[in-house]
Amino acid sequence: MTIKVLVVDDSGFFRRRVSEIINSDPRMEVVGIADNGRQAIEKNDQLKPDVITMDYEMPVMDGITAVRNIMKSRPVPVLMFSSLTFEGARVTLDALEAGALDFLPKNFDAIAKNTAQVRQTLTDKIAAVAGSRQRKPPEPPAPRPVPVRRSVAGTKDLVMIGTSTGGPAALQALFKVIPAGFKTPIVIIQHMPGSFTKAFAERLNRLSPLTVKEAEDGERIQSGHVYVAPGGMQLMVDKRQGGSIHIRESDERVNYRPSVDIAFASAAKHYGKRTLAIVLTGMGADGREGARLLKQCGASIWAQDEASCVIFGMPMAVIKEGLSDDVLSLADIAPKLAAEIG
Repeated sequence: MTIKVLVVDDSGFFRRRVSEIINSDPRMEVVGIADNGRQAIEKNDQLKPDVITMDYEMPVMDGITAVRNIMKSRPVPVLMFSSLTFEGARVTLDALEAGALDFLPKNFDAIAKNTAQVRQTLTDKIAAVAGSRQRKPPEPPAPRPVPVRRSVAGTKDLVMIGTSTGGPAALQALFKVIPAGFKTPIVIIQHMPGSFTKAFAERLNRLSPLTVKEAEDGERIQSGHVYVAPGGMQLMVDKRQGGSIHIRESDERVNYRPSVDIAFASAAKHYGKRTLAIVLTGMGADGREGARLLKQCGASIWAQDEASCVIFGMPMAVIKEGLSDDVLSLADIAPKLAAEIG
């Protein structure tokens, strides 16, 4: 079945080029265009697209307000276009919190060149969000009692969380309800550009009772702290001398920067069985090979269940390989962490 796309942008040039790229893919077609948020809401109701691409800065009504209204009237997967600036990161995170599923950098030069890589990135993102299960931003999970497994409780020195598409909203929901007394350090590897991770860490820090920050090279891993891997780089952990974080430039051959596999592999080497790794919603299979290394040294692996994922790809890759010890709803992860680990 053809994926129907509504393109929303106040730039006629950008609308035209995006539409040409989408229509060149046999999997999808543009069924309408809009140049402001109010039109986007109206055309979403009229044309019933499967996916909307949305600019955030437009006249009449901005993209974030439009996303909020779309989620109330006729929820549909929204792919935002964003500038790769610190302020652009904040706006994009607002859009993701409002219900948008993913984002792409708004680069006029790249879209004008219309290279094969640009075409593939855009159309693959559209195809991925079109198949998403979750159409509304997740509410903070209600606390649920989770039985304590005494064989796990108190045996972990580090929690590693890997995620991609749908991760920002899932992490915000998770860290809103994680208890203030949670002491085990947490490292987050979220696929995100370098200009976004500092703003994202600041947002989580405002939401969470824990101390959340963007990870820095050489810093000590502290109890009760949460570290967000910097975008565009690779994060590794080292347990020697009390535990520390190391940030390195990424090899261009590595698809993901930061990579869940690389971070998990470092935890396997230095923390071994005293690691709990959690794989949340995301496209692709990043984290599977790192989880395999962790499993070989006795670490515990949790995966988010399909029903609560935006994109089931990353957790599914771990589950299919038989690497997960538990498959959990997003709502069950925080109470289980508190009961068994923290």
